[in-house]
Amino acid sequence: MQKEKIALAYSGGLDTSIMIKWLKDKYDADIVAITGNLGQQKEIEGLEAKALSTGASSFHFVDLKQQFVEDYIWRALKAGALYEDVYPLATALGRPLLAKAMVDVALEENCTMLAHGCTGKGNDQVRFEVTFASLAPHMKVLAPLREWEFTSRESEMDYAIKHNIPISVTKKSPYSIDENIWGISIECGVLEDPMVAPPEDAYQITTSPENAPDTPTVVEIEFVQGVPVAVDGKKMEGLDIINRINELGAKNGVGRLDMIENRVVGIKSREIYEAPAATILHFAHRELERLTLEKSVFQYKRHIAQDYANIIYNGTWFSPMRTALDAFVDDTQKPVTGMVRLKLYKGSVSLLGRQSPYSLYNEALATYTEADSFDHKAAEGFIQLYGLGLKTYSEVHPVK
Repeated sequence: MQKEKIALAYSGGLDTSIMIKWLKDKYDADIVAITGNLGQQKEIEGLEAKALSTGASSFHFVDLKQQFVEDYIWRALKAGALYEDVYPLATALGRPLLAKAMVDVALEENCTMLAHGCTGKGNDQVRFEVTFASLAPHMKVLAPLREWEFTSRESEMDYAIKHNIPISVTKKSPYSIDENIWGISIECGVLEDPMVAPPEDAYQITTSPENAPDTPTVVEIEFVQGVPVAVDGKKMEGLDIINRINELGAKNGVGRLDMIENRVVGIKSREIYEAPAATILHFAHRELERLTLEKSVFQYKRHIAQDYANIIYNGTWFSPMRTALDAFVDDTQKPVTGMVRLKLYKGSVSLLGRQSPYSLYNEALATYTEADSFDHKAAEGFIQLYGLGLKTYSEVHPVK
C-alpha cells in the first residue's frame, strides 16, 4: 500500500512548526513542507533546516513576490478594495496565491492530501479550502487545528518544548503574526480585549506616531492606468515601489490599523494591522480617481470596491465574479494616470497636490475669479427642472 504524502502549508510559526510531527505521527505519512515567499521578513532564515529537522521529507520555498504584486496587489489596488472601508486585505490577498502554489507542488510531488494550519474559527481556513476545491477538487484536505488535542497556544508551546521543536513565540509574547509585503496582521494575547490599546511591542515595522520625525516627508507617486510606476520621479518595479513606500510610511508612523471586523464564520474579531504602503497607495490612487473619473463611474465604482473586497476577504478569488469585476475595473482605470503629491507626518497621510493629462477638473469652470466661464444663467432653468418632481409632489402632499 502506498504511503500517504501530505503537502503542508508551512510558515515556520508555532502551529505549523508542531504540525509536521503531529501529522507524521497521526497519518504515518511523508510531509512535504511548502513555504511561499510573499515578501515576509521574519521566520525565513533556516526554514528548510527547521522543517527537515522536525520531520518533513522535503521542503519547497517558492518565490511568489513578483506574481503577488502584479497579479494580486495591483488588481486589489485598482479596484480600491478595502474590507469594511479599512483593511487593505494583505493576508487575505496572499492566501489564494499560497494555496495555488501548494496545489502546484502537491501535484508535482504526487501528494495525496493537502494540509493547512488555519484555526477553526478564522477566515484563512475558508480561503485555503475554497481555493483547494477550485484548483484540486480531487484532493483530501486536512485542518489539524480543527481536530487536534491542543486547546491553547500555551499547550502548543508545551508540545514544542517537549519534542525539542524550535519556536519563536513565548508565553510572555504570544502574538500570532502573519506578514507579507502588503501588510502585517497581529492578533492574540492582550489584543483580544478590544478595550486594551495595542502594546508597542505588538507592532513590527512602524514607528509610533509620537516618536516619528518632526519634519514631514513629502513623496510623489506616479500612476499609469491605476498602477504605481514611479516614486519621486524615479521609475521602479512594483516590488521596489512597495518596499520604498513601506519604508517611508513606517518611518513616519503611517499604516497602523486597529479594527473590529466581521469574519467569514460569523464572529467579530479585533485585528491589528500594519500596512504603510497599502495605506498610502490606496489614498493616492483614490485621489487620482477623483480627478480623472467621470462622476457616475467614480460613485458606482465605490460599490464595486466593496464587492471586490468581499470576494478577497471571503476567499473566492478564483471565481467568475472576480474575473468579471476585473474587466470593469480595468476599463475604469484607463484614465487613472498622473502624479499625486503626499505629506507623511506622525501617522497621517495628507494630500498636497495631484495632476493628470486626463484631469476632468476645469479651472475656468470652477473658479470664482473673472476668468469664470460657467454660464450662471443656465442654473435657473436647470434647478426648475431638477426640482419639478418634488414641487409637484409637495403640491399634492404638503409637507407638515
